[in-house]
Amino acid sequence: MSRVYNFSAGPSMLPIPVLERAAAEMLEYGTSGMSVAEMSHRSKDFEPIIAKAEADLRKLMNIPDDYAVLFLQGGASTQFAAVPLNLLPVGGTADYIVSGQFSGKAYEEAKKYGDVRLVATSKPDGFSYIPEVKREDINPDAAYVHICYNNTIFGTKYNYIPDTGDVPLVADMSSCIISEPVDVTKFAVIYAGAQKNMAPAGMTLVIVRKDLLGKARPECPSMLDWNIMAENGSMYNTPPCYTIYMAGLVYEWIESLGGLEVMKEMNAKKAALLYDYLDSQDYYIAPVRKDCRSMMNVTFVTGNADLDKKFASEAEKAGLKNIKGHRVVGGMRASIYNAMPYEGVEALVAFMKDFAKNNPK
Repeated sequence: MSRVYNFSAGPSMLPIPVLERAAAEMLEYGTSGMSVAEMSHRSKDFEPIIAKAEADLRKLMNIPDDYAVLFLQGGASTQFAAVPLNLLPVGGTADYIVSGQFSGKAYEEAKKYGDVRLVATSKPDGFSYIPEVKREDINPDAAYVHICYNNTIFGTKYNYIPDTGDVPLVADMSSCIISEPVDVTKFAVIYAGAQKNMAPAGMTLVIVRKDLLGKARPECPSMLDWNIMAENGSMYNTPPCYTIYMAGLVYEWIESLGGLEVMKEMNAKKAALLYDYLDSQDYYIAPVRKDCRSMMNVTFVTGNADLDKKFASEAEKAGLKNIKGHRVVGGMRASIYNAMPYEGVEALVAFMKDFAKNNPK
């Protein structure tokens, strides 16, 4: 068996110990006589799995009791509609900060449901930084403020938590969830697709302050109503059982390493290796402003589209998979999520040095 270094933005690498555990339990989980993939979500076998996954995540992220934890379906993109349907009253208004493609999509989706205001955007500068927003920029009458905390496509991340005063702050954390400690109490809602840092594709995590439940608009579909999902323990319908199980294994793996503080140290070390190299040479260009760089998604270009294409092709052959940048921006993108080992980034930097040497501009 020969495993590659998978730099995909998602679905992405999973920790080898997690894959090995899942493989060992594929035919039979515990003494159930069946795989988790075969279990009824309402069975005595599955109930402890989802309960433990929630308990472990609460411990890992230090989620207070006054927040509900929901394991849902539909991807983070479904939450672009669920957020206004649950939080934006008829005739109300909401504020959005657009710092990349996904926050832009969330903004456009929310406009279908009411008066939504664009507070700030870095779009004119190619989303190369995170807009700085102060409390006085926020509409105090807004139902909520929405941000995307880490931008997968453009490689930026908030280096601060916006001060929104009494206005609830909603954050899409799909590409940075459980990569470092975060003060959950600074947010009213955190949501994230699982397929980047948490589990295979299929599960969406929603962490919502309980006082915000039960306020969904009349037209909100039951499947998007957070209160209905909370009242039913994420099992109003069949949940993504196997993905929840896999997420639980990932939570256990992070705890075995020492928790999110240790995870942050490991991720920071990987990111520093790559960014330090980018800053030490002039062959590759890192377009993101230094104080807004993502620890999870590192973007760079050569400045020559043909060279970029050749780089991605040769990297693929060298076992550095999915390094090609998003079609919106081109170039290269190395997604170095939790499961990417330090050795993978070392291999990438070594390849970058050889490529620059063998392909002069």
